[in-house]
Amino acid sequence: MADDLNKLIKDCIAHSRSAQKKLYDLYSPEAYGTIKKYVYNDEAVSKEILNDAFFKVFRDLGQYSFQGSFEGWIRRIVVHAVTDHFRRNVKDEQVKEVEEDDAYINSEQVEKLSHKELLKVIDTLPAAQKEVFNLFVFENYSHKEIAKMLNLKQNNCRWHLNDARRRLKEKINQLLK
Repeated sequence: MADDLNKLIKDCIAHSRSAQKKLYDLYSPEAYGTIKKYVYNDEAVSKEILNDAFFKVFRDLGQYSFQGSFEGWIRRIVVHAVTDHFRRNVKDEQVKEVEEDDAYINSEQVEKLSHKELLKVIDTLPAAQKEVFNLFVFENYSHKEIAKMLNLKQNNCRWHLNDARRRLKEKINQLLK
């Protein structure tokens, strides 16, 4: 399988349209799933980000070293495409001082929701909070990395994450009443 993937990648680098289509068909569903964590209800924006991500995949494919996970390499490009879209389209929100309150969500409550219900709740967050929350929780980026990616201060990232958790906790509690 690895040899087949390596050959497919090399054919894509050589600008074979059929190889590019095959690569897109293989990896776009997972990439789209990643994007939908960030842009749950907007099909047009999700598809735009997917197109941007695969443009970057094909543009930068020659930089892939054939070491490590190709899926991980694509995933990183997809996450960066999401953050690029966020930076272009969402203005930096003014934030307050970080307030460390009890904003952690009880995992037993979250388990009562379906995956789809949870994504809907996350999608109700303001754009900056949703972006920081998803990058921190789903992609495991640090506050320092998120701040750099989104051109924010680390304290702003912490505030966005804390406020997102607080809002999610309130919404989940309302749903489960």
